[in-house]
Amino acid sequence: MPESTAIVINSASKQIDIEQIELDLLIRAINKLYGYDFSLYSPSSLKQSLYLMVKTYNIQCISEIIPLILYNSKFFDELLRTLSVGVTEMFRDPGFYASFRNNVVPTLKTFPYVKIWHAGCSTGEEVYSMAILLKEHSFLEKSIIYGTDFNREALNTANNGIYPLNKISAYEENYNASGSKYSLSDYYHKQYGYAKFDNVLKKGVTFSYHNLVCDGVFGEMNVICCRNVLIYFNNDLQNRVIQLFTDSLRYGGFLCIGRYESLYSTPYQHIYELVDREQSIYRKVFPKGRD
Repeated sequence: MPESTAIVINSASKQIDIEQIELDLLIRAINKLYGYDFSLYSPSSLKQSLYLMVKTYNIQCISEIIPLILYNSKFFDELLRTLSVGVTEMFRDPGFYASFRNNVVPTLKTFPYVKIWHAGCSTGEEVYSMAILLKEHSFLEKSIIYGTDFNREALNTANNGIYPLNKISAYEENYNASGSKYSLSDYYHKQYGYAKFDNVLKKGVTFSYHNLVCDGVFGEMNVICCRNVLIYFNNDLQNRVIQLFTDSLRYGGFLCIGRYESLYSTPYQHIYELVDREQSIYRKVFPKGRD
């Protein structure tokens, strides 16, 4: 953290957090000029990302970012990448995919087709992981998978399905730990230092822009995956997004969030039943009186 951050001025009646004022001004500038609203993101998460920008560009404080984004849209693009970067990889948290195989797939296979929404999909690795899992259960051709994010550059990467080969060994370990009996190499071919995933995985996949902060209901889904995204939001935005997911999910559908995220202590816990506590998999229950 830069030495100049978190400056507090004492007065007889109050303490003024200069860093928070800088953050508020930057958020307002971004919203006013570019239309992205970060006001309901967790301040600590935002500051952590902004410290990277401060360090990378050798600037002194958060407020020095403001003139840079006002007069340089390319710098804003870099800032947006930093603020929206997703920590993701294929078959991330292998235990989740093992649980999904055992606890969710058998129910999905009772339907003629299903719709799955990966919200905040970043560069798409977890979307392709889901496509591979469904293919191995002979259900990919009966599935429609939507991957959405508000970072258009990340969506371009996701749509291409091309990832550096130096990441593949870690992806392979995750894949094997998820309970698969095959090889991840069955689904990609090598090309100039990159792994390009097969087009067969993309047949039922659509990547599109969607902003969880301000956009509305997204279809009637059988499954919604939004893992390790809610932790970046404050409580008000978390509740708003959970309401969005609830409205977008069919009764009997599954909501999958991050291992360190929970519906407990939210206004929505009574709407869901727990499927797997450790992997944070929930199922939207039918209203009382319905079969």
